[in-house]
Amino acid sequence: MTLTLRKRCFHLGRTLSVWLLASLPAQSFETRATAAWVYDVTTHTVLMDKNSDVPLPPASMSKLMTINMLFEALRDGRVAMETTFSVSAKAAAMGGSTMFLQESDRPTVQDLIHGMIINSGNDACVVVAEGLAGTEAAFADQMTERARALGMTGSVLKNASGWPDPEHKMTMRDLGIVSLRLIAEFPEYYPIFGETTFNYKDRAAANANNRNPLLKIGAADWRADGLKTGHTQEAGFGLVGSAVMGNRRVIFGITGLDSEKARAEESEAIANWAFRQFVEKTVGKSGARMAEAEVFLGSADTVGLVPEHDVTLLVPALVQETVTAEVIYKGPLIAPVAAGTPVAELVIHVPGLPDRRVPLITEADVSKAGFGRRLTTAAQSLWTRYLGDGTTAS
Repeated sequence: MTLTLRKRCFHLGRTLSVWLLASLPAQSFETRATAAWVYDVTTHTVLMDKNSDVPLPPASMSKLMTINMLFEALRDGRVAMETTFSVSAKAAAMGGSTMFLQESDRPTVQDLIHGMIINSGNDACVVVAEGLAGTEAAFADQMTERARALGMTGSVLKNASGWPDPEHKMTMRDLGIVSLRLIAEFPEYYPIFGETTFNYKDRAAANANNRNPLLKIGAADWRADGLKTGHTQEAGFGLVGSAVMGNRRVIFGITGLDSEKARAEESEAIANWAFRQFVEKTVGKSGARMAEAEVFLGSADTVGLVPEHDVTLLVPALVQETVTAEVIYKGPLIAPVAAGTPVAELVIHVPGLPDRRVPLITEADVSKAGFGRRLTTAAQSLWTRYLGDGTTAS
């Protein structure tokens, strides 16, 4: 990949155009899911967005938010892995997927985490909700409020388990947000999502296996390690999945599939597409000059603009096409200018993908010019402004 610079001069709003020659674009993926969101964590790139902001019934995928609330309680010291919770009659009577809790049980937090993740236990979710908030309704209100604080603006949660409720909705993007949080904020607990079997007190043999179909796939170059399936008649079959290959991690949310088989096939196809149809490119090194900004009344006329960190992005493979980028800043900059000051933004336009925005900082200090240079610069500026177009000042 090569990079060249083309300058376009504007006052107040300054734009410098950069051209990146890349391998582009891959064949698009036509998913059978009614809604989907696919995200490359390593390069912060949304690879697919289909109805991702439409609130839909999330089924058991919303258990991820219940798990997040329990992980936060663990982190804050409000509970420990050995803390035990009581099992109410309501929790023991829950239908659907359960870990087969009874009212006489006192499951630990560790038991309940495994029960929610691996058994998709509706009973475990009610126990956690009541143990943390007193009632499931209060816990659901807390989850909705917490979701808003985390940027999950399309979520309204009415229960802890994803049990069908006409008002219980989440978007695929919101499910992606909570998944990213579980991976990044709770690395000590996240490996539980990759476990395949849990049988509480030897009662759950019929429901002991993790339903995530990707955990059963032995792909040669990538492996799955989470997160959660979901299914109700209203929602169809869905999955929030995560997989890694090398230094890349991809997460995705899909819903609305018509069978367990379709969910398994679509999940594997999406992971294959995300890893094999995109390549990671470095388009700028930390500290390497990518553009220059004009400086007014400074000891130098320009200052280099550099990224603070390496700039990497995903580009689709196979087809050659031009990727464009531009460096945008308000200028000219006024001296003095300190090195390391964020003054510009590199905006990279990759066809078929969202723009990538990277802050640029000044490469070096630029002090104020001496009196003579300032006087000369001011005179040149006045000449350009008033007489440079050939008119006569009156």
